[in-house]
Amino acid sequence: MPSPFPGMNPYLEQEDAWHDFHNSFLPLTRDILNAQLGDRYFTKIDEHVYIHDVLDERELAGRADVAVASLHDPSPALSAVGVLEALEASVEIEIPALDVERENFLEIRDRRSRELITVLELLSPVNKAPGRYREQYLTKREEFLTSRAHFVEIDLLRGGPRMPFVNRPPCDYYAMVSRVERRPKVQFWPLRLRDRLPEIPIPLRAPDPDLRLDLQQILHRIYDAAGYAKYIYDSDPVPPLAAEDAAWAKSLLAVRA
Repeated sequence: MPSPFPGMNPYLEQEDAWHDFHNSFLPLTRDILNAQLGDRYFTKIDEHVYIHDVLDERELAGRADVAVASLHDPSPALSAVGVLEALEASVEIEIPALDVERENFLEIRDRRSRELITVLELLSPVNKAPGRYREQYLTKREEFLTSRAHFVEIDLLRGGPRMPFVNRPPCDYYAMVSRVERRPKVQFWPLRLRDRLPEIPIPLRAPDPDLRLDLQQILHRIYDAAGYAKYIYDSDPVPPLAAEDAAWAKSLLAVRA
């Protein structure tokens, strides 16, 4: 059966469910978009790789144990030039402590030229939490927004600060479509907890019509296939819901039971 919530399910934001949901969302989205695409385009999943030092200061893995080479006295019978003999030394190399995070995204490309046409991002906590990963994501986001590619960004997480917008209305979630020809204006769907997730357009190159992506139907299909009902309701949503919303959520789950 589908998710009992009319829109986003707030229980999916917990750590042991969100990673699975994110990794399920993009392949299903790819399949839905590919079914609508003609021969001119193809859709595929790619990934961002974020790397940084775990510590602010890099630490040495060990100290070099360096032996001093010796200079042998030349024999009078031989050349008067000294010979420097290299001795084996025990040396260790510096290995930086690195933190690596991989985040998938979806892209549509022109089949012939391989030109990037559209990028679709589903945000994860690592993109939103203040710190280096967010900074790196914002840099990549700026690159997309100043490129010739359309950019679609979907935020189905209540936790973490929102991405930067001008005059963004209050919302728990959002979907945004930035078309190349309309920038800096974007299409924006501000969503509250109780709102149905929208069907959004996925733009291509003119004169080809937009693709359609029903976010609510995607959520229901993943919810059924993944069996989230077996375990996500064992604990309260994270972040916690406001008291009125928490009571509303429990009433929906009571009906489900």
